Amino acid sequence: MISRIEIGKVPDLPGSYQFKDADGRVIYVGKAKSLRQRLASYMQSPSQLAPKVASMVHAAESVEWITVENDVEAIMLEYSLIKRFRPRFNVRLRDDKSYPYVVVTADQRWPRAAVTRQSHRRSWHYFGPYAEAGAIRETLDLLVRTFRVRTCSDAKFTRQAKLGRPCLLYHIERCSGPCIGAVEPGAYSQDVAGFESVLRGRSKGIEEALRQEMASAASEMEFEAAARIRDRLAALTRVVERQEMVGSPGEDLDVIGVHADELECLVEVLNVRGGRVSGRRSLVLDRVEELENPELLERVVEELYGDSPTALPPEILVPWIPANLAALVSWLEERRGGRVRVRVPQRGHGRALADRARGNAEESFKRHRLRRASDHSARARALTALADELELPLFPLRIECYDMSHLGGSNYVGSMVVMEDGIPKKADYRRFKVNVGQNDDFAAMHEVLSRRLARLNHEDDEEPEDGRRPARFSYPPSLIVVDGGKGQLTSAHRALVEAGLDGEIPMISLAKKFEEVYLVGRSEPVRIPRTSEALFLLQQIRDEAHRFAITYHRSLRDKAMTRSILDDVPGLGPVRRKKLLAHFGSLKRVRAASKDEIASLGWLPEEVGYSLYAVLHPGAGEAPELGVNEADK
Repeated sequence: MISRIEIGKVPDLPGSYQFKDADGRVIYVGKAKSLRQRLASYMQSPSQLAPKVASMVHAAESVEWITVENDVEAIMLEYSLIKRFRPRFNVRLRDDKSYPYVVVTADQRWPRAAVTRQSHRRSWHYFGPYAEAGAIRETLDLLVRTFRVRTCSDAKFTRQAKLGRPCLLYHIERCSGPCIGAVEPGAYSQDVAGFESVLRGRSKGIEEALRQEMASAASEMEFEAAARIRDRLAALTRVVERQEMVGSPGEDLDVIGVHADELECLVEVLNVRGGRVSGRRSLVLDRVEELENPELLERVVEELYGDSPTALPPEILVPWIPANLAALVSWLEERRGGRVRVRVPQRGHGRALADRARGNAEESFKRHRLRRASDHSARARALTALADELELPLFPLRIECYDMSHLGGSNYVGSMVVMEDGIPKKADYRRFKVNVGQNDDFAAMHEVLSRRLARLNHEDDEEPEDGRRPARFSYPPSLIVVDGGKGQLTSAHRALVEAGLDGEIPMISLAKKFEEVYLVGRSEPVRIPRTSEALFLLQQIRDEAHRFAITYHRSLRDKAMTRSILDDVPGLGPVRRKKLLAHFGSLKRVRAASKDEIASLGWLPEEVGYSLYAVLHPGAGEAPELGVNEADK
């Protein structure tokens, strides 16, 4: 527990503060207009603090702070620290969905339009997010009929440019052919600008221009051109009809609806561009902190717009005024590069939009709780049963399982899979290449556990310059499971003892033959009932560790098996190898080829041909110069 802070030494300035636990991990990040006043508020009696705050103060061993010039910098610093450390006592965004965006690669000479779920390039233009990938792909297909922007990959674009001929999309009028120079840069830029304008909800001027162009073509008896423009206009009309009109043309805003209980908060965001709904997003936050609605909404806005790939709107409608409104608005304006207004709508279509967003949030929250209720109950029962069966000192919130895989002692690998709260956490999965003697599972298990447990030992772990340990090994497991019997458990436990962690982390092994569980210090196995959810949970993580190890082993084995003797020939790269095998038909025929046959390949340099013959016929002695017959000497 943290000792009392010497408040007199804390500066009476704005800034961010970080509570750290005994291992030096940041467990909470906060900000304050006055660091002295805020930290003094934590020094009350635990009975006077909110339960979650009291728990955080009890877990903390130290506190650090960083001062800044003003409230805006405090918000920026707090946001960056939360993203960096992911403290367990801060409100956490739990958005398990990756929403599709339409992206325009604006930094390229010939920008490309595509649907993506990644949003990390600041120089690109993102539109969305959208609720359904299928619908936005269909919209993209309709838009490229009107604005013939390329949708091909950069590799395909380069390939077609080298070939000097366009792909099928050009011939069916879904692309203007920039790869072959069929369109001028200025005309292409106009298509890109029109494409983006429609996605921003500004299509009226474009529709009028197309109608005038179609009428002009028809009046000049160019009926085929008029028909093509008509089809482009029809495709554009279909796209516009998909966008629901909810405001006046030219109106850009975001509408935030919130529904929360004591544990979770669901946020619904409606993106309105040009008076039309252009995107929608739902996200869930864990209410780890004890926050009132204004403070909660402030964190919501920070999460929504801190890393948003899309342009911020000039107006944001919220259900109530967030805390530190002036500083928050200044932060938003700095990110947007323009003025931002945050307000609570009181009447008119703004109030109707706010009510709609709140209603959507409430319905989404109900579906979310119903969907997770059964899963959460089953996981809780399984974890509780496991803790009871194994007599664990702590609830097994984080379980790590290890398995080995090899074939005749070759390509020895190990796997580590992780379950948190009964759910696989694939981001923490790890695989190991193991250097042991053949068929020595015990030594392999000892090596893998030693390498993993060293990360939990400050004396063995090299601290990086910023003082943080790698996030993948940051938290110790509540339970370690090894695949195998008593031998594997003994080797794994030896690694635990050598790391100085014996007695701190429970460890078991699960033998597959009879599904028996072995515990450290017990000669007889624990037989968990076959119908127990605890055994099912152990089987699930054991099978996942086995699958992960096998997959890695097979990938290494496939690489080794596909290695050819031709790989050892200097100067014979992938292209030449492919051409050589295509010429002779197989490696066997290449080996049977004479020196003259190899020398007759005009595209193969003479020195490479000599090396090839020497590698394929190592016992033939020094070969004469290629292309020179013995009789001619």
